[in-house]
Amino acid sequence: MKISNILHKNGSLTLSTAQHTSKDISSSDTSNKTGPIFGVRHLQCLLVFCGLSVAYALRVNLSVAIVAMTDRNDSNPNFDEYKWTEKTKSLVLSSFFWGYVVTQVPAGSLAHKFGGKIMLLLGIGVCSVLTILTPICAKLGDWKLVCGLRVIQGLSQGFLFPSTHTILSKWAPVEERGTLGTYSYSGAQFGTVVMLATSGVVASSSMGWPGIFYISGGVGMVWTFAWFAWGASSPAEYKRISPEEKKLIETSLGFASKPEENTTPMKTPWCRILTSVPFLVLTLVHCTHNWGFWTLLTEIPTYMKNILGMDIKSNALLSALPYTAMFLMCFVFSTLQSTLSRHQCIPLSVSRKLFNSIGHWIPMITLIALGYVGADRINLAIVLLTITVGINASTYLGFQVNHIDLSPNFAGVLMGITNCAANIMSIIAPLIVGFIVTDEKNSAQWRFIFFIAAGFYFIGNLLFVVFGKTTVQSWNDMESTRVAKGRDGNCAESQH
Repeated sequence: MKISNILHKNGSLTLSTAQHTSKDISSSDTSNKTGPIFGVRHLQCLLVFCGLSVAYALRVNLSVAIVAMTDRNDSNPNFDEYKWTEKTKSLVLSSFFWGYVVTQVPAGSLAHKFGGKIMLLLGIGVCSVLTILTPICAKLGDWKLVCGLRVIQGLSQGFLFPSTHTILSKWAPVEERGTLGTYSYSGAQFGTVVMLATSGVVASSSMGWPGIFYISGGVGMVWTFAWFAWGASSPAEYKRISPEEKKLIETSLGFASKPEENTTPMKTPWCRILTSVPFLVLTLVHCTHNWGFWTLLTEIPTYMKNILGMDIKSNALLSALPYTAMFLMCFVFSTLQSTLSRHQCIPLSVSRKLFNSIGHWIPMITLIALGYVGADRINLAIVLLTITVGINASTYLGFQVNHIDLSPNFAGVLMGITNCAANIMSIIAPLIVGFIVTDEKNSAQWRFIFFIAAGFYFIGNLLFVVFGKTTVQSWNDMESTRVAKGRDGNCAESQH
């Protein structure tokens, strides 16, 4: 990648980073080198994929389990039943995000300082233990204790995305950033699919609904040990990586041959980040995306049961169908983007906005259509739900990787900030459902919920298309930040 050039313009410091293309890589070093077919960087992405799968299974298990917990007729009747109202259930489902938003920003800073490995290890490990304890908490303290436990789980999973972004920023060469990032984050859909597809069967088995929590928590503990053994925050920390692969990664990212003392964590330029227009737009689109996505994720099982009239077994399997589609579409869109990039068909900025538009505006249309589908047209409703969620995979090549575009050095910090703000929407969305849907079998009330989500999809993507950027921002470089502040005495920056 071309080295960033520091330019002086009108008395202020500006950092200009050339657009990355395949020609930017020195032909003498990397033109014919792609590293091993399955190298250490791929192993790290596979482990992250599995970690995100586990984390999302731990996150969404309650969405299906709560149906069995509150209606024994839909599961094994030999286990406790809780008489929770729709508002109580919405409260319990949203409680995870109360803790989740709190640790996002600290998590980004901690991952930047200590590395993504330890933060990811602690986050998923703690959440796994608490998941195993969920049935006991429900028995001892009813919904209030379950809410408290979910808050703590949210606190632990707040480390998830900032740590993952930090790890990817160190392991993924620029040419493979979109592909490796998409493969890693597709684990979220895989975990969601597995959990939604199997939860109903487990709840109806001899293990009952507690088995949902025991199994998912146990798998989480297995992953924790595997990550401890084979995970690493960066190529420099992995002793068995080949010199060729290490050079490939570090040369692409632009920090090969740096003295060891210069690789210490940079000081985070908080003021310049929080006044950056491209970053503020990224925060807004992340917020609007989360409203739509988490409205569907937390409420689809309830919607299918009450509007489409499905029992818990078919409910769980069909609830998993949209996320199966999303998981598969991750690879379709990733392949398409790689092809466009390889042939230099469109610039990076156009690519990001194109895929983000696909991932937001097509679901916007299908959500509006879904609001007019009655219970007598179940197949059409399932098709529309599948399209709505499945096409969301395109956003992994849009705004969801834009943090690394704007600032490779502070990608985890940026993700922590935007995910913190976005998951406030994840708290509000299920609560709004609880207030609007006073009659669970009223399709008109559910229609209004879908319209709200569609509106957020439209506004968020429109902002990203008009104001979003993909060039590295000036505050990404510590030295330029220091000099600029020394010259200007403030946190002014050039916008790219």
